[in-house]
Amino acid sequence: MTNPTERALPANSVAESHDGDFGCTLMDLRKLMELRSADALEQINAQYGGVLSLCTRLKTHPVEGLSGNPADLEKRKRVFGHNLIPPKKSKTFLELVWEALQDVTLIILEIAAIISLVLSFYRPAGEGSELLEFPCACPVLLVAHFGAGESRFAGECGLPISSPEDEGEAEAGWIEGAAILFSVIIVVLVTAFNDWSKEKQFRGLQNRIEKEQKFSIIRNGHIIQLPVAEIVVGDIAQVKYGDLLPADGILIQGNDLKIDESALTGESDHVRKSLERDPMLLSGTHVMEGSGRMLVTAVGINSQTGIIFTLLGVSEEEEEEKKKKAKTQDGVALEIQPLNSQEGIDSEEREKKAVKLPKKEKSVLQGKLTRLAVQIGKA
Repeated sequence: MTNPTERALPANSVAESHDGDFGCTLMDLRKLMELRSADALEQINAQYGGVLSLCTRLKTHPVEGLSGNPADLEKRKRVFGHNLIPPKKSKTFLELVWEALQDVTLIILEIAAIISLVLSFYRPAGEGSELLEFPCACPVLLVAHFGAGESRFAGECGLPISSPEDEGEAEAGWIEGAAILFSVIIVVLVTAFNDWSKEKQFRGLQNRIEKEQKFSIIRNGHIIQLPVAEIVVGDIAQVKYGDLLPADGILIQGNDLKIDESALTGESDHVRKSLERDPMLLSGTHVMEGSGRMLVTAVGINSQTGIIFTLLGVSEEEEEEKKKKAKTQDGVALEIQPLNSQEGIDSEEREKKAVKLPKKEKSVLQGKLTRLAVQIGKA
């Protein structure tokens, strides 16, 4: 298959300029990568004049790629971002301890231990004195010896007296509660330490995988294996069967290229990519057939995979905030309800209209994620 870019553009026709700005912004490229098929082709041709003109704006060559100038690479990272998706903040040891304390069984044991400790230190007034003053007689010094479990009565007044063994058991009653509490503390610390060590091992393994993962990139006319984190916007990537795409891009040249986009869109069918039909390639998708070259247009959190991870993180934070607000607004909820059913219907319609976005502003991926969320909610 002939390569149209090689015929249309000489080897050194695109000079890299490190002083001037790029011909497109980060937001322009993000919006472009949200389009698919005919809409994407129309936008590329209308706004940029084709893929070759887009290469010119990004100061790269479709055949030789970037020159690898360190200053140019740093500028691209500063303008378009790094090809890294920041991992979710790991939990501290104290947070893991708090999570371990939420176990129902441990909560019951904690309550039992506290009650046992409180009762062990509780003494009724007048208890524990051997010298008792009776209203019917002179003070009597009680020195009798009693067996275990027995009780005696002093004089004719009928007052019970505890044996020394009973007093010893009462004084040692705090040991039972302390033992329960100590056991709970040991269980919590062991559980938290295990979770912390597992998370630390997972982070280390993830970092090692990211460092060892490499991709074929064309720079200065040579194909090199470059760490995924070093890929920048404007790079020319060589894609082939079995590759996991590390960034978003636009196909420059392809040979029977088929992509598995099920990780993003949920569609099990392989999508055929070509310059004439659908040249958009997304990060996180697998190359199932063919080969080709693509122009990298979005990396890191600005790629489609990065946007999804960002939205998921934001949604989790919003859900936590909503739960906190819901607890404080329970008492006010009845006051802000609509006065009649018609107002309730109108408010629901307004909310639906506010949530709905124009079709052109929603990507295929966002639409499918919305439908999936609705189906999960109905289930």
